[in-house]
Amino acid sequence: MNSLYLISFATLAVTGFYMKKLLITGIALLCVTTAQAVEHDHGTKPAPSAKPSKSDPPLKPAKPTRSGPEKMWMEMLARKQVLATSVAFDASGRLWRVRAKDRHVLVDRSTDLGKTFGTAVAVNAKPEAIGADGDSRPKIAIGSLGTVYVSWTRMLDKPFSGDVRFARSLDDGKTFSAPITVNDNHEVIGHRFDALALGADGRVYLAWLDKRDSVAAKVQGAQYAGSALYYAVSGDGGASFSANTKLADHSCDCCRVALAAPPKGAPVAFWRHVYEGNVRDHAVMELKAGATPVRVSHDEWQVEACPHHGPALAIAADAVQHYAWFDNAPQAKGLFYAQSIDGGSLFSAPLHFGNDARQPGHADVLSLGRDVYLAWKEFDGENSTIQVMRSRDGGATWGAPQQAAATRDASDHPQLAAYGGRAFLSWNTHKEGYRLIALEAVP
Repeated sequence: MNSLYLISFATLAVTGFYMKKLLITGIALLCVTTAQAVEHDHGTKPAPSAKPSKSDPPLKPAKPTRSGPEKMWMEMLARKQVLATSVAFDASGRLWRVRAKDRHVLVDRSTDLGKTFGTAVAVNAKPEAIGADGDSRPKIAIGSLGTVYVSWTRMLDKPFSGDVRFARSLDDGKTFSAPITVNDNHEVIGHRFDALALGADGRVYLAWLDKRDSVAAKVQGAQYAGSALYYAVSGDGGASFSANTKLADHSCDCCRVALAAPPKGAPVAFWRHVYEGNVRDHAVMELKAGATPVRVSHDEWQVEACPHHGPALAIAADAVQHYAWFDNAPQAKGLFYAQSIDGGSLFSAPLHFGNDARQPGHADVLSLGRDVYLAWKEFDGENSTIQVMRSRDGGATWGAPQQAAATRDASDHPQLAAYGGRAFLSWNTHKEGYRLIALEAVP
């Protein structure tokens, strides 16, 4: 097996993707480093053969064979249902849920805090392959006056390729507009791992990882590490979007982008960045003209593969930015938390959290007044558990971790959500199904 693939599998092994019954879907094969594999043609031309004699039987064309990444990609395209789920509360306390099933993006809602859900509505009338594995999943945001915004990645036939898709509902989720493609580069390359946020001014923001600059560099014979981070904004409630704007070169290829809106100003993006020497640390940047990326973590994780393990970001009402991320550097292994009180210029010392003996990973962070919550997944050899930790003083000090949920089968990453001053854990598992868990008992 290619050494890059081995690196990817090793990375997954420390980020909690495995469990006793969980089938690894091949994300590791699909998220190898761009410079050597991501946009390549995965095959070689057949060697010329001798001309057949007149006595030879007619030659039948050989069936095309697929390489490992191509095979894995096609299997992912054929999947009908996944566990990846995103949620959001509206102003009246209804819980909205988005997921993928049978090549459709489905939206439904609950009026009883996730115990039951109404009939799901298909956002895309025409079936398409939906990116909903690992760090890729549909997103949902709730506006005012019955508006619902949904984004997702449509996977294309070529490995690692996709388009960023968007649709909206103006009638409280009863119907959705025809999906549009937000990326204005339409090459069959990677435009994936979308992130959706509503600005304080009501504008709709989408950010994603984009391969157009990597492809252009390859044509010129130049090296280009990773992908680029792009975004687009809608000032008319999602009816149309601006031209695509590049935020930064050299983002990691398959790590989710965290996007959060402060009380004032444009949303802020937090992502895993590829620094010189293939070091994959984290950067933060506001989505506005003239902004520049600021490095948040200095863990110096050097790896020639995408970990498929993006960070999380929450912004408090007082504009303090709260960050959570995973790294596997020699001197910085596991999960870390930090904050910035000046809008992303200076940062607190990283706080390590989680039990490193149980492969902690995929943390989420939530700010709720002076309360800050961290939730993450761990695996003890038999069970996957969700651990939660709470700070009552804005992230300065933290209580002891508490187990909030567990399963013995496949499960999604945890997500935190809030309504009415209450914090909730959203988690979807194969065995137990979807659960929304109130976190009042966390000390």
